[in-house]
Amino acid sequence: METARGPENEERQQRQLELLAIRCQLGEPKGLTELVDRFHAPLWGYLRATVGDPAVAEELLQEAWVRVFRGLPRLRRPERLRSWLFTVARRAFLDRLRSRYRDRPFEPLDEAVQSTSAAETEDLLAWEDMALLRVEVERLPLPEREAVHLYYHQELDLKHVAEVLSVPVGTVKSRLYRARRRLRTELQKRGVSR
Repeated sequence: METARGPENEERQQRQLELLAIRCQLGEPKGLTELVDRFHAPLWGYLRATVGDPAVAEELLQEAWVRVFRGLPRLRRPERLRSWLFTVARRAFLDRLRSRYRDRPFEPLDEAVQSTSAAETEDLLAWEDMALLRVEVERLPLPEREAVHLYYHQELDLKHVAEVLSVPVGTVKSRLYRARRRLRTELQKRGVSR
């Protein structure tokens, strides 16, 4: 019986998102506020994971919101609101990256690698393992890091991740596979066996 609720709940949430998109397109202030309230944190998390620097992520997010508000009237498929928002945020990031290539020599967006200390308790060990995982995810190549964040953190399905990244679903699967394999290898090198 629980499996029957899952698709119904997803369908209801999808209809709510579609209705929210239409309300925003009509310029309803409460709709726009709800949109920002609902997606500000997930978009910031995506950009933070992508660029590595919270300040840059915040700048990009502000730019993305400007683009969202300008582009909402042209959104032809309200049912794709969620993936469209991540696509807009990704384009803001890519535009910033392009300008960095044009304006000056490339510098990595975030080279900070956190070091971890030995843990004395099992809880501390689990926390340390998660910290190591975060560090290793940040070290993944950008295409793999984006796919991991959208799929695991934002819980977009493969189809929507492919839509956001403008690649085929098979490419998303390959990037996730390579990312998992690389993460497993790096974590094993650091002594994490779970």
